[in-house]
Amino acid sequence: MRVALLGPIAWRTPPVHYGPWETITSLLAEGLTARGIDVTLFATLDSITKAALDGVAPAGYEESPELDGRVWEALHVAHAFSRSGEFDLVHNHLDWLPLAFSSLCASPLLTTIHGFSGPNILPAYERSSSLFVSISDSDRSPALSYVGTVHHGIDLSLLPVSVGSSSPDLICFGRIHADKGTDLALEIARRAGRRLILCGIVQDHEFFAARVEPHIDGDRVVYLGSVGPADRARLLGSCAALLHPIRFAEPFGLSVVESMACGTPVVAYRKGSMPEVVEEGVTGRLVAGVDEAVAAVAEIGMIDRAGCAARARERFSADRMVDDYLAIYRKIVR
Repeated sequence: MRVALLGPIAWRTPPVHYGPWETITSLLAEGLTARGIDVTLFATLDSITKAALDGVAPAGYEESPELDGRVWEALHVAHAFSRSGEFDLVHNHLDWLPLAFSSLCASPLLTTIHGFSGPNILPAYERSSSLFVSISDSDRSPALSYVGTVHHGIDLSLLPVSVGSSSPDLICFGRIHADKGTDLALEIARRAGRRLILCGIVQDHEFFAARVEPHIDGDRVVYLGSVGPADRARLLGSCAALLHPIRFAEPFGLSVVESMACGTPVVAYRKGSMPEVVEEGVTGRLVAGVDEAVAAVAEIGMIDRAGCAARARERFSADRMVDDYLAIYRKIVR
C-alpha cells in the first residue's frame, strides 16, 4: 500500500515545541513506515521522518515571518495533489483547504478533522468528495458522515511514568488563550492554595497581558513558555494534577493524555471530548466550575497514579492509533 500523508506546514514535523497536528502526523508517518507501509510525508522540507519526504515550504510559516501561510499552504496542497495518482490513498491532516480542491485528487482522499474552527468552514467539508475521520465522537458534525473515530495516540517512550512522591504543584499545559481557561486555572490554583506552573505558547496576547501576566510572580505562578518534548514529561510527571478548565468543546486534548500517561491525573471541565478522554476517578476528575475544581484538587491524591498511567497508556498509545488508521485504510483501498 502506498500512502501520502498531507501534513500541515505551520510548524516542522515533528514540531520543536508546539504543533499538535504536526505531532500526530509525525507519529502516524513513523508508525506506518515501521509496519512496512510505503509512506510519503508532504510537510515542510526541514521535517524529520523515516518516510519519504516531499513538499515545497522550506520551513513552518509560524516560525518564518517571511512566509505567507496562505500562499505556502496553497502551493503545498497543489504539489501534493499533482502527485496524488501515485498513491492508493491520500490522508489529509491540513484542515479544510485541500477539501476545496478534492476533485483534483486522483486517489481516495481521507481527512482527519482535527477540529472545526467554526461553522463557516463547513461548506468546504460538505461539498468535498473526501471521507472523514473524527478524533472524538463529541466532535462530529451532524452534517457529515464518518468512516470512524480515531482517538489520538502519543509517543509513550517520551513520557516515563512518575508514581513516586510528586510535588503539590499544579500545572496548566497548552496554548494560552481564553478558550483554554488559563485565567480559570489561575483562580483554581489560588483558591486551592497551590503553586501553578504555566506552559505553552501565548496565542492571545491581549488576554495574556490582561488576565494572566499580572499574576506571574515567579513564585506562586511560574510561566515557562513553550516547553518542548525534552522537558514535557519531567514537568507533567512532577506535579499533583493538570488543570484543564476549558471554555470550549475541545475536540481532544493531547496535553491531557500526556499528563495521564505520566501518572499525573487531570482536573478538567466537563466539555467536548473530556468525558471520552478522562475516566472519572481513574485518570482524573470531571468538574463543572471553579468550586468543583478546587474540591477535586483537594482530593486528587486519592487517584492512584500507577493506575492512572496504566489506563492512559493502554488507551492512547501511538501504536493503537496507527492500528486504527491502518484498519480504515484497508477498508477504503479494498
